[in-house]
Amino acid sequence: MTIGIIGSGAMGAGIAQVAATAGHPVRLLDQNPAALEKARAGIEASLRKLMEKGKLTAGAAAATLARLHFTSTMTDFADCGLVVEAIVEDLAVKQQVFKQVEEIASADCLLASNTSSLSITAIAAACRRPERFLGIHFFNPAPLMRLVEIVPAAQTRAGLAEEVKALVTSWGKTPVLAQDTPGFIVNRVARPFYGEAIRILEEGIADAATIDWALTELGGFRMGPFALMDFIGHDVNFRVTEAVYAGFFYDSRYRPSLTQQRLLAAGYLGRKAGWGFYDYAPGAVPPTPRRDAKLGLSILHRVLAMLINEAADALYLRVASREDLELAMTTGVNYPQGLLAWADALGPAQVLATLDGLYHEYHEDRYRASPLLRRLARDNQTFFSV
Repeated sequence: MTIGIIGSGAMGAGIAQVAATAGHPVRLLDQNPAALEKARAGIEASLRKLMEKGKLTAGAAAATLARLHFTSTMTDFADCGLVVEAIVEDLAVKQQVFKQVEEIASADCLLASNTSSLSITAIAAACRRPERFLGIHFFNPAPLMRLVEIVPAAQTRAGLAEEVKALVTSWGKTPVLAQDTPGFIVNRVARPFYGEAIRILEEGIADAATIDWALTELGGFRMGPFALMDFIGHDVNFRVTEAVYAGFFYDSRYRPSLTQQRLLAAGYLGRKAGWGFYDYAPGAVPPTPRRDAKLGLSILHRVLAMLINEAADALYLRVASREDLELAMTTGVNYPQGLLAWADALGPAQVLATLDGLYHEYHEDRYRASPLLRRLARDNQTFFSV
């Protein structure tokens, strides 16, 4: 099967590399010749790194490059069996692109978007044959990140998601199935990792370094929320939060932070700008966290309760299966363990007590407990016992 990729930015180039490495002829499309050259150089550099690490032979790298065709002409998609879009997160632009693709692609060509925040159903609505459309959401960098979210639209024909899941598995990836709801699995469930951490900072309970220390040293997370937001970039992280918030009709659980908005407005985008929650200038001294175990555990349990609650609600509302929810968070964002298993280890009643305590203190709907979590606590059950 020949694969077409629209957009040669970091995601498009990464997906193209994945498909080409798996043996597919790939057409990578971009209207900007400079962007295509940058993509070519980036893929070559990525393949060299994999060779240096012993993860790819020189022959395999050369074969991968030989399968890649860089183009600015959409007519090159005429023989594609799958076309994946990875361009700007703008619904109208994506809809227009797929209208153009349908003028060229064959009747049996599958269409997919790599969007992380827009409705798959809304994009599909612009297609003449929306039954062949779905979401295939890779994570950055696509060649290294295993997780891929497969998201059928309301119009997607029965069985297509499973077919694409098998295809993505053959590429060496770990696919999970998600409903077409804002943020799918990872970007929905992970919101409290950032939002609640910022809330703790805003309340003056602890500084960013202490919160990051609590989540990494006591919680086992690979990166703390503030270091991670700086790494992702506030232009990206804040926009995803905005999209999820709007997508859920402004549910307070997903409300963006004024603190992060100010960083974005100031251009303090994180590592790439040299400043975010932390100073990345040469010679800058990292702040020293307050290593207070009691304080750290209270921070950890507050953030963790919010994360578990989000996972519980996603399960309750059938966004994804229990197994896929766990797999998504451990594989997609490298959480130390699945949130539902973590809830079982702590005990749903303890998690509920933390949430109810926050609700009674603040009287804010953001701390409302999932009905599923409340039921399990009441019946003395666990997520993996039902």
